[in-house]
Order: sequence, then C-alpha cells, then structure tokens
Amino acid sequence: MFAQNITRIGCTRTHKKVLLIASSIVPLRYTRHITLFQTVAHYNVVHLPFLIAFAFVYILRFFQQRLSSLFALRHVPGPKSSSWVWGEEKALYYNTPGALYLDWHRSYGHVVKFTGAFGHQLLSVTDPHAISFILGEGAYQFPKPEGVRAWFRMLLGEGILWVEGKEAHEKQRRSVGPALSPQSARNLTPVFYENAAKMVSQWHRLFDAQHSDEIGIEMTNWAGRFALDTVGRATLSYDFDCLRGQPHALAETLDGLTNHEQSLTSFYMKALFWLLPSILHLGKKGQMIRKTRKELGDLATDILKDAEAVSDPNSKTLMSLMLRADKATAVVRMDEEQVAAQMRTIISAGYEPVSATIAWLFFELATNPEWQQAIREEVSTAGDPTFDELNNAYPLLDAFFLETLRLHPPVLENHHEAAETISIPLSEPVAGSGDLHLVIPKGTIISLPVNVIQKDKLTWGFDADDFRPERWLHRGTRTSRELLAFSVGPRGCLGRNFAAAEIKALTVTLLRHFAFSCPHEIEAFQSFVIRPRVKGEGSSSLPLTVRRTL
Repeated sequence: MFAQNITRIGCTRTHKKVLLIASSIVPLRYTRHITLFQTVAHYNVVHLPFLIAFAFVYILRFFQQRLSSLFALRHVPGPKSSSWVWGEEKALYYNTPGALYLDWHRSYGHVVKFTGAFGHQLLSVTDPHAISFILGEGAYQFPKPEGVRAWFRMLLGEGILWVEGKEAHEKQRRSVGPALSPQSARNLTPVFYENAAKMVSQWHRLFDAQHSDEIGIEMTNWAGRFALDTVGRATLSYDFDCLRGQPHALAETLDGLTNHEQSLTSFYMKALFWLLPSILHLGKKGQMIRKTRKELGDLATDILKDAEAVSDPNSKTLMSLMLRADKATAVVRMDEEQVAAQMRTIISAGYEPVSATIAWLFFELATNPEWQQAIREEVSTAGDPTFDELNNAYPLLDAFFLETLRLHPPVLENHHEAAETISIPLSEPVAGSGDLHLVIPKGTIISLPVNVIQKDKLTWGFDADDFRPERWLHRGTRTSRELLAFSVGPRGCLGRNFAAAEIKALTVTLLRHFAFSCPHEIEAFQSFVIRPRVKGEGSSSLPLTVRRTL
C-alpha cells in the first residue's frame, strides 16, 4: 500500500526510489509514521538529504527494536542460530513439519527462543497458562503478525481472518457467525450426504470401468474435490461439479497455490514475509496469489448478484444467512468487496484444512484396520445419521476423528505478535528463573506449535506420540477442548461444527461401501496446511487401495 501511494505523490524519481527502498526495509507497522512525510513530499519541499536521513532514522529504529528484543529475552533458552542469514528458518522449512519444535520444547521447556531470518527473535510457546492468556483474555493484544495479515489481505481481502481489533473483529463475527453456527451445520447436513453419495457413485464407476472390486484411488485428490463441492453448495448454493472427476480450474488454482511448497522461491517467501510483507507481491508466487484472489472474488461477486436478485428469505446457504445477519445487526452494511472477502475466506477455509483432515483420517483408517472395521460396524445403521447423531451417537467415530485432529492438525503453527510490551502468565518459570510471568517486547512474533501442544506427555501420557483413539473414550479425562486444531477463544474457528459434520458424514458414507488399505510409506509435508504425501514425492499424494464391500 505504501509503495502504491508513492507512485501517486508528486516527488521526483530519485525521491521515490529512496522511499521505495525504505518501504521495502522498514516493516509494515512503521510505515504509518511515514504518512506525514508523504504529504510533505507531495509539495516537493523535501530535499534528497532529508529523504536519506528520514529513511536512516526509521531503519535505525527498526534495528533498535531488534536489539531491545534481544536484551529483554536474553534469559529465555533456545537453540543457537544455525545460520546468520536464515536463522532456523531453513531448518524449519526442510525438516519434517513440527519436528524441530518437538525437539526444542522437550530440551528447553515450555518457552523457547529461536532466531528467524536476519536475526529477528521469535518465541515458541507451549505453556498452558500462557496459551490460555494469549488466545483468551489477551486475544486482542496478540494480533496476527503483519506478514500473516498481508497474506490474508492479498489472497482473501479484508475478511474475518484479516481483521484485528476487538470492535472490528466482533462486528465481522456478528455478520459471519450465524452462517457458521451449529444450527446452520445442522440444516446443511443433508448436503454433506448428497455430496458423499456423489463421490460413492463416481468411485463405483471407476470400479466398473476397471472390472475389479479392488482399485487404487488417489485420496488427496478426491478429498479436495469433496471439500470444494461441499463448501460451494453450502456456502453459495453453487455446484462446482468437482466430483465428476474431471479437471476443474478453481480446484487446480487453489491446489497450485499451496501444493508445491518445497521450491526455493517458496522458502524465501516464507522466511522473509515476517520482516518484509511486500515480498508476497513478487514473482510467480505473487502472480498465483493474485490469480487465486481474482478467481475467488469473481465467483463470489457473480453469485452474490444472483443471490440478491433471487432474495429467497428461506435460503439456508451460508451466504444468505450472512447477508441476513449483516442486515439485522450492522448499522453500516458490508459493501460488495467486504462480502466477497468473507466468501473468499469461507471457501478457502472450507477447502484447505478440511481436505487435509479428510486425507489424514483415511490414512489412519487404512493403517488401523481393526478400528476401521469397528467404526464400520458402528455406523452400519439404517439411514443417514442426523447432525446430532454424528456428534453424540457414534463414540468410536468421534474418538477416531479427534485423535486424527490431535496427531494431524491441519495448521501446524498459530502465530501472533505482541501489539505492546506485555507480561504473560506462566504455569512454570522459564529455565533459570523463578518468575511466573514473562515480559514480551512489542513486536515479538510468537508461535504456538499445535503439534507440540497436542503431544505434550504431561497432558496425554507416555504414549502421546502414538495414534490411540481409545484415549478419547474416557470422557472424564479427555475433552475436545484440549485440542487447538481449530484454536480457541474469541478468534477460534467459527466453522468447526461445519467441518466436523461434513468430515464425519463422508466417513460414514464411504465406510458403508468400501474398505481401505495403504501400500505406501506416507510422510507429512508443509504446504499451506500439513498434507500427506508418498515419502520423497513433491506434492501431496495418498494412493489408497480401495475394495468394495457392497
């Protein structure tokens, strides 16, 4: 935004170059102080020496903050930086997702300091009291980092994932919340079964075409198609028709944006966007982000116009519910771009995490045949279970779903940034300190590594690393609230009920028709979410051997 403003003001070409250099070096949160300077430059009353001095002052303030952070966090333990340029970013990027966080926290405790690109300090926090504060009482004091917000703004617009501040967020939540409520998921459960039945029908055609009762099926591909079709019908009353099995432009665009993350370009972008959010605009990645935003935006805008033209007061789609809630609660209603931003957000959130979770759940079913058969027997009842039955009547299915989320959270890290210097509570002191509070300097980026928190042996026992759904059958000691896969607090995922119901409905339907096994070694890899892939391959892949049981 700053760079765009520079092109419009009336200073000389040399002046503009200096400003652009400054804007590329100084983090986004400092550029608001440059507004006055832009105004002065507009009237051509500033000379080049002042421009250079101005840039120097703000760069100096940036590094002063970095040094202040280093001093304030000097007592926090953590690994030595493995690279002066990249810190631990390269090791985090190329290692098994979450593996380093597990090692660090088991070595250094609940609060770990590590180094990012060009020496900036980050904290990884798994302390339960600190997490409760950051996600609960202090939620609006720990917004998303500027780089994360820049990603969401560029890709999705200024929707509920981008917005910060209590008042602004609560306003958007009031508009979007009713569309993603348990009652909304309850009303849309028949849609989940209809799409699951389409998937079954397409699979039977594959069996028939191959004249076999056992074939190979690429599960990640079908999981994505199901998720996109379901969010399309439920959100927009629009059928993307991905379940026909044919190539689909939007599915390929969404997949292409995040499903090849081992490239060097992707590493540079991921390592640097914490410091230089404007890097998201560069290169092929920036083009792909803009392309995805445009396709999602055009689609949402076209469907919005159709929805307003029809104006069906009885429609149960998420868009209809959102528009009615906005009309009822907002003094100033959302404009077309704001509605499009919310719809882009819902489509993206309904595609990436849901498709990844479906793939991991069927991987675990394929590698745990006893549980697969037990759940099949549990769900082999007449008719499709209701929303309430999916949540309450199938304890084995529920336990398996929750254990999948525990060991395979789709979003590996929950990132926040201290808006001001703030003291947070701890359940135990940082190593070498007796203080049950930690002062976090303004601007410090905090990572909450979900996989570490959900493998904490103090909470989950000695077998925390193992896939054991039976741990969820003892409700006296385990509740789904201990999971952070959907986050918690005021910024927790509004679509958790929607996602759980559609995943369980698909699982019930497929297990009634098919049995699954996995002949390949599967590993996790980091894309936008954590996906499975055949070990050593480049993009997500989960080839399952599927056998007809009916």
